[in-house]
Amino acid sequence: MRTRETDVEPFVNLSELTEIELLIMRRMREFTIGEHRSLFHGSGFDFVGLRDWQAGDRMSQIDWAQSTLTNFSPMVVRDYEQRSTATVVAIADNSLSTRCGIDGIPIAAAIARTIGTIGMSAVFFQDMFGLITFDAKFDQLAAIRPRIGKNQVIHCLEAYQFGEGLMPLKRADSLSMSLAGFMRKTSMVPVISDFLFDEAGSIMAELSQLNSMHDVFIVLIDSAFAFELPPVSAGWIEAFDVETGKSRVLSRHALRTLSARTRSWQDEVARLAKDKDLDVLRIGVDEVQTAIALSEFIAERRLRKAA
Repeated sequence: MRTRETDVEPFVNLSELTEIELLIMRRMREFTIGEHRSLFHGSGFDFVGLRDWQAGDRMSQIDWAQSTLTNFSPMVVRDYEQRSTATVVAIADNSLSTRCGIDGIPIAAAIARTIGTIGMSAVFFQDMFGLITFDAKFDQLAAIRPRIGKNQVIHCLEAYQFGEGLMPLKRADSLSMSLAGFMRKTSMVPVISDFLFDEAGSIMAELSQLNSMHDVFIVLIDSAFAFELPPVSAGWIEAFDVETGKSRVLSRHALRTLSARTRSWQDEVARLAKDKDLDVLRIGVDEVQTAIALSEFIAERRLRKAA
């Protein structure tokens, strides 16, 4: 992953991604190619057309003849799609509130690690991996087309962290239609968020519609930790909402109950999801436990559908 002096530290760096990769290999050793009959089938690449160069593209993809016609601004690359047994498109919460947290650990760090773990699981199974990000109200959708390989996972992580390389997603009449229009084939679709926003029920209804065409499930980030604030002596505290820009005065008692209220809210979100026949995987901020739970959940779901 790129680093510059002007950049903030990424939520998941290259060494941490390598650790995730090794953990996935250890946890799913019995499915490794060479030890058993391969679960993968198909080979080669299909040419799908030409497009402008994007960060993460290989030099070997550049079509030099076509690039001369644009005076190398932009460079033109040949776009290939590798045959694979599945496509994974992660839908990740990129709202401002996910950048908040406590003790230097933002909620977005757990989301980024989830993206990395699911992405590296896709690499293990030789599946294409793509990303869609959304804001608090699902008004702004941006995406990266699915491709195969570890470099693609790195590209998606950098896009989530820095907001670069994402293309705006065209909106349709509904959220489910907007998301479905981006996916060329039936895909596994993990939706990663803490769901601390209004109208969670209507969002679940839209995702349920998408689930009729794709394999949608919820990865619920347990963000109660971000509201376990230290005791304060003041009787009244002014709180600021980064999403709306509004402030509100809370009592000391209300401040102490924020974590419990957050957990209750997410319990209700999980219930709403299950009522819509959406599976829910709830994870915290523990890095090892998160990687193990995610990799095993993805492996079981992936292999069950491949059988």
